[in-house]
Amino acid sequence: MYAVLETGGKQYRVAAGDKVEIERVSVDVGQPVTFDRVLLVNRDGQLSVGAPVVDGAKVVADVLEHKRGDKVVIWKMKRRKGYHKKQGHRQELTVVQVKEIQA
Repeated sequence: MYAVLETGGKQYRVAAGDKVEIERVSVDVGQPVTFDRVLLVNRDGQLSVGAPVVDGAKVVADVLEHKRGDKVVIWKMKRRKGYHKKQGHRQELTVVQVKEIQA
């Protein structure tokens, strides 16, 4: 059994026991988090596709840790103008472990 959920503007395919890095959610470490925006559920070949979400479907997960992603360097430059700018970005992430899929 697996599901496709949406959080932080991204979609993730998850099954029970999976560890997933998602955009930061404001839940303390060790607490459960419930995702209601489930777009698809596959129960042993029986596919339930939502329009846009599957009614009554939820994914329950435990928050394992909060961390920051790898640094991404943004370099902007305009030729012959003497303009250049360097920026860095590190995304705030949350690591969750999926406990169960309720459908």
